Formats: sequence, structure tokens, C-alpha cells
Amino acid sequence: MSRRGVVAVAAAVAASAGLVSQPVGTAQVGVGQVGAAQVGAGQVGGGQVGVQAIGLPQQLDTLLSDSRFQGSQVALVVRDATTGETVYDRNGGTRMLPASNTKLFSSTAAMHTLGPDYRFHTDVLATAPVRDGKLRGDLYLKGYGDPTALESDYVDLAKQVAQSGVKRIDGDLVADDTYFDHVRLGDSWAWDDEPFYYSAQISALTLAPNADYDSGTAIVESLPGSAIGKPVKLTLVPANGVLKLVNTATTGAAGSANTLSIERDHGTNLVRVTGSIPVDDTTAGVEWVTVWEPEVYAADVFRRALAAQGVLVYGRIKIGATPVDQARQLARDESMTVGELMTPFLKLSNNMHAETLVKAMGAVAAANGSWSAGLAVATQYAQSVGVDTSTIRLSDGSGLSRKVNVTADSITDLLLAAQKEPWFQQWYDALPIAGNPDRFVGGTLRNRMRNTPAADNLHGKTGSLTGVTSLSGYVTDRDGRKLVFAMMSNNYLVSPRSVEDAVGVTLASWTSQAPVAAIAPDTTRSVQVADECGEWDKAC
Repeated sequence: MSRRGVVAVAAAVAASAGLVSQPVGTAQVGVGQVGAAQVGAGQVGGGQVGVQAIGLPQQLDTLLSDSRFQGSQVALVVRDATTGETVYDRNGGTRMLPASNTKLFSSTAAMHTLGPDYRFHTDVLATAPVRDGKLRGDLYLKGYGDPTALESDYVDLAKQVAQSGVKRIDGDLVADDTYFDHVRLGDSWAWDDEPFYYSAQISALTLAPNADYDSGTAIVESLPGSAIGKPVKLTLVPANGVLKLVNTATTGAAGSANTLSIERDHGTNLVRVTGSIPVDDTTAGVEWVTVWEPEVYAADVFRRALAAQGVLVYGRIKIGATPVDQARQLARDESMTVGELMTPFLKLSNNMHAETLVKAMGAVAAANGSWSAGLAVATQYAQSVGVDTSTIRLSDGSGLSRKVNVTADSITDLLLAAQKEPWFQQWYDALPIAGNPDRFVGGTLRNRMRNTPAADNLHGKTGSLTGVTSLSGYVTDRDGRKLVFAMMSNNYLVSPRSVEDAVGVTLASWTSQAPVAAIAPDTTRSVQVADECGEWDKAC
């Protein structure tokens, strides 16, 4: 596991911790004790201990007085989802770093601009004639931004080419990703994040190694060698000739520490594998690495698929543009719909999906597949539904950029407006759902707020960067009233993520019909979060 993987695991443990009772001058309970503590004050004379009830704003004030916010910033806005009435406002107009809450803006804009039925596609084209099974020229592989293309999709394209009668390509295989511009990484993305899967290069022609659709990456699987001192066994998924593994990792003694590190050198496709795996660790390790120039990676996998179908390419792989006016289509692959993409995108907080959607919006709406064009489209959509875009700045679609600034007011405005859209239900269902252990239901919230009134209730988008955590979404209180909320915390040293959970449970537990005990966050298992991938599943 890499250095970042160790930190990510620590962050995940902290995020999954339960909430515990902390005295603040009123009756308080842990998450699992909410029901037991909700005793009406009128029952005191009957021999039961009464609860000193405080109003919802007071409970939220108490949560936000947590010592972890000293010297840092927190914003929280809660509104009635039906009327838009503000229930609670702490720094709602203050600009904050939202991390992956930025995906609320990119995802809603994509559902509006591209539409839930939009599909990406990848084409295989030719300009030269085919005689006796021989293509007397180049074969073009042209991408239109599909972030879900798998090796199996390139195999299907190869089968279509073979079925068209082509058995040999005398020219080159041209990788064409000109549907997007050639800017690969987002504004202010950190150089030291580049090898890791959450910071992959954005290309209109790309490839994902798995059904999470981590486009622009490959997987390195690792196992110990046959004996102590032997090299570690490595496998690339999918097999390709673009990434070059330099393996100095060895097999360690039984019970020794797993110190394996797998990282790509900047500016190259050279992947260095160092460290050690104990000989008795027989579970295959899995590490994602990003690929430099993913269009070449996709073309290499496609070339191998062609060869497997008996179609030989005699030329080389090169990067270029398809002369579209002269080309005829030999094969096409289409993606799932954008509406369907929302599930892996939002449940797993996939940065690459966000950025692909941004560039696709620019390409479709402005014939310009760039970040600037796509972000302008996203901003215009937010403005059209009532968000004051003069107070915010979108610098990318995922929130990995540290130049993104939004307000809790702008997020709640967006959440309120989204409810009126024809695609709302599909988008709402794609948000992570608190406490649901199914990875593609609970998503990044599956280990949070379990066994509480927020579980299978709160639909929200998480966010995480070093010194940033956020949670925004929808929750229904005990009276059946639906609320929208947005919470962002910035510049802390010790993560207040358990306070976010306590806010979510407090909102889900609230009722105007009876006193409710205050809920306090867990302060016993907080750790310092110091990575850019604390909300995501994979070691990075």
C-alpha cells in the first residue's frame, strides 16, 4: 500500500466511527441511543427522567461550538425543502472550499445540458479503400469522451471491424481525442497527486480498468513470489504495452510488514514498484495508477483486441485527427446514459466523471471541449435556476481544485431548484445514502450514520480534501418535513467529520411534537486528516 493509502485507511476508520454522548449542559445521547433518550418532560412525575429540550437552532449552535472549529471556518445552512424557508444559517454567504460538493454543480448542469438520455460514443473510421481485406491506409480510433469505456468495449469494436471485412491495416492506428482540448489536468491540481487514480488525465479517448469506471487508469495486481527474497509477482489490468513496470519489490518473511509502493514517475509511463510483501500474504494486492496520455493507452488496448480478432495493424500507433469529412464509420461503441452514469459518478465521487462531463458540456453547448467552456455552461445553469453566481467560482467540476469557492447559500439554492427538474428523481437516487452498506447505494456515506434516524434517509454529497470536509443534501425529519442542508468546514487540523454526522442525525431526529435530546459528535476517535482522498474507497 502506498504512503497515501495508509493515510486514506486511517481517514476511512475515522469517518466510520459512531457518535458518542458528550455533555454540553443538556441531555445528550450517542447516535445509537436516540430513541431511548427521547422522553417527554411531562413524564418526570411518572418516575422517568425528563429531557431538557432545546430548539433545533440551539442544538446546531452547540454542535458548531465544537473545539475542532477553533481557528477554522464552518458554514451550515438548513432550509425547508418545500417552502425554501431558512431554518438555520451560520455563515451561509461565506465563500468556502467545497471539495467534492462541487460535483453538485457539475452533475446537475450535466443532467440539464446533456440530458439524462445522452450517450458518449467511440468510433472506428477509415478514409482509404478496403481491397481483399486490406485497408490501404490508416485506421482512426476517435473518442467522444466516454469515461466508461472498458477493455471489453474495445474488444467489441475490434469484432465490428473484423466483421466489416478488414483483416489488415497497412497504415497506422491513429488515436484521435480532439473532441476535447489537450489540457489534461485541472486548474491548480497538485503535482504530487498525479500518479493516483483520483487525479487521472482527462481525454476524449480513454479507458477504465474496472466497473467503477476509473478512466485514465490501469490496475497493478501484486502477489508475493514463490519464496522469501523472490521478486513480487505483478500483473497489469488490462494488459498493455504503454505502462512499463520497474519491479524491485521483494517477498518478505511470513508476518512481516507489507511495504509495497506503486507509483508512476511524473511525465512518463514508468511505474516503479518497491518495498516488500510477506510470503504468507496470498490475497492479491490492487493498486490504481494513472496513465500519461490515456489516448495512446486506449489505442494500445484496441490494437491488441484487433490482433485477437485476426486484424493486424502493420503501422504504429500515433496521435492525430480524423479527417471526418472523408471518413466512413466501421464501428461504434456507445456508453450508458448520463442518467445511469450518475450512480457510479456520485456514489463513488469519481473526479474523472465530473471533469469529463464538464468538457462534454463545453463540446455540446459551445463546440469547445475545454474546462473554460464547460464551466461557463455549468455556471450558466446554476444562474438560471436562481443561484447567485456572482458570489461563487467554479474552477473544475470535481472540487479537486483549491480555487473553487462556493457558499452554503448557493448549494441550498441549487438543491431546492433541482427538485423541480424532470430528471430529479434519478439524480436524487444517485446521491450517496447514509448508513446503507451497499456500495452502490450508500456510496461514500455507507459507513456513516448507521443505525440512526439518518440511515436510509439522508441523501447527500460528501467532500474531502486536506483541511476540508463537506456534506450537503436532503434529509427528512421525524415530522415528515424534508429539509435541504449544506455544511462545509475549512482549515481545521483535526477532522470535524463526526460533527457533520451529528448534524445529519440531529436533522433526521428533529420533531416539533416532543422534546428531543441533543446529539453530540464523537470526539474520542478523531484523527488528523492529511490527504486528498479521504472520502474515496481506494488506497491512493
